[in-house]
Amino acid sequence: MVIIQLILYCLLFTAMVKFAVHGGAIDGLYFYPKPVQDRVIGIGLTDKETMNRKRKRFMILFYVVMLVALLLIIGLWNGVRDFKTAYLQALLFLEVMNWYDGIVIDRLWVGHSRFWILPGTEDLPFVQTWPQVLQKRSILTLIWIVGAAIVAGMILLVF
Repeated sequence: MVIIQLILYCLLFTAMVKFAVHGGAIDGLYFYPKPVQDRVIGIGLTDKETMNRKRKRFMILFYVVMLVALLLIIGLWNGVRDFKTAYLQALLFLEVMNWYDGIVIDRLWVGHSRFWILPGTEDLPFVQTWPQVLQKRSILTLIWIVGAAIVAGMILLVF
């Protein structure tokens, strides 16, 4: 059952990213490296204020949706009522999401889809290299060790 839940959680993650760019890759400019952002803003495809507004709006929605989904899966669907089990399940979901983002979203989807190429930036690298993915995901792995404890505490408070 946990494998099905992990797949559903990753599909929700993918749907959220797809929602972020529903008007085209330009809507997700905040996902790109700074040189790409600077070029796109410089050639007038958008402005910094619009990009930052979209980032803020999406990231708040994203964190709320992903957190609520995680709380519902662990607390309601799985019926977890003890800290250790809630912590271990939260850690599993957060780590799978972390590595899914780096490998499936960043390397596979973004790295192999023409959708993500923004006009006027064809010469700029925008896909993370494997060393960059490993470094970022390793740092986030450590962060999620603490984040899972917060989620576990929330589960015990809510359910």
